[in-house]
Amino acid sequence: MDASVSLAQRMPYTTAFPKALGTGMVISADSPIDDESRSAMESLIENYEHVLSRFRNDSLIAVIGEAEHGGSFDFPDWCAPLFDLYDALFSATSGAIDPCVGEDLIRLGYDASMNFMVTQDAPKHLGALRGRSVWGHDVERHGTTLVTHDPVQLDFGACGKGYLVDLLGHMLIQEKSADWDDFSGPASTSTQHPNQVSYPNQNHFSSQPPQFVIDAGGDLLVHAEQTISVALEDPEDQSRAIGVAHIANGALCASAPSRRHWNIAINEYTQIAIHHLLNAIDGLPAQQTEASWTYVPSSSQYLNKSHDTANAAEPANATLSLAQNYPTAVADGLATALFVSDAAQLQSTFNFACATLNESRQIAASNDFPAELFLQSASRPHTSPNLKSKAAF
Repeated sequence: MDASVSLAQRMPYTTAFPKALGTGMVISADSPIDDESRSAMESLIENYEHVLSRFRNDSLIAVIGEAEHGGSFDFPDWCAPLFDLYDALFSATSGAIDPCVGEDLIRLGYDASMNFMVTQDAPKHLGALRGRSVWGHDVERHGTTLVTHDPVQLDFGACGKGYLVDLLGHMLIQEKSADWDDFSGPASTSTQHPNQVSYPNQNHFSSQPPQFVIDAGGDLLVHAEQTISVALEDPEDQSRAIGVAHIANGALCASAPSRRHWNIAINEYTQIAIHHLLNAIDGLPAQQTEASWTYVPSSSQYLNKSHDTANAAEPANATLSLAQNYPTAVADGLATALFVSDAAQLQSTFNFACATLNESRQIAASNDFPAELFLQSASRPHTSPNLKSKAAF
């Protein structure tokens, strides 16, 4: 099919979950999603939020935050890859990405009620530097069990939306698989560890491999035979684009404070703007970066007719395995991490392509970032040898 054909023509069947994670999700597919599959997806979303949402008072996260003396909390098995990813991001950013940042967000006013009022004691308690709980120290992980000794406010928002997108993508793939016994993903009832999901090859499908796009408001998972074009929103003007990405198979995630920021009054004359992208070390909103975009290719065995998964090499490391099976979660987390960590530092752990926009509206992008960019190149591009600036055109 001609790549110039619109997405609506190529994937005419849409399924919307308008309340999912507060931002909503829309799935565009080349074939209808039946009622049974939609119901299963709704159940997954409900269960996901019931476990991981800090905006629900009946969630497991809320229980941990209210446990006066801490405790041992068992999470579902499907949380294992998400926790693995946070372990990797915590290490790669030297603690700047930490799910314990939930406490800082609450002190800055981004709580379940969204009152956006900073607590009076916030300056004395923000960040790990001032004694806030730390992942891996105050929160001990044993597989999918978390152990605490005091109330801990967790927030898995850096990767959480992207991870749910991946789980829904697994369900779409599983729906199309002709042999359900040969494919067990994290949305199934299989006892297989979720991080060992194996995508079926072409021969496992009763028809053509599925084509779909899951759009979760800034986080996209694309599986298509031809590339689709995605506008990269200008954080200063949502009606404009600073570039156009071209993606056929992978995840593209964006992060910016432009849609989630609020002002606090210093005195009757002065207000400052704060946002939700925090450095967990000092608990303060990240500065200097205006927006980030990350691209992570997904495992494409099932789209490649000549690929034999039986002969596929094992992933070289755990983060490669995460990226292959959960590309949107990885891209989502890295888009946040680029606000608090250098791209070169992150690339020592993760394989990804990216672009960042700085406060001077100069853009820097990696060589393999699949987009045309329209703004002036940054005078100081990322220091990694495989990164370069892209000039405007």
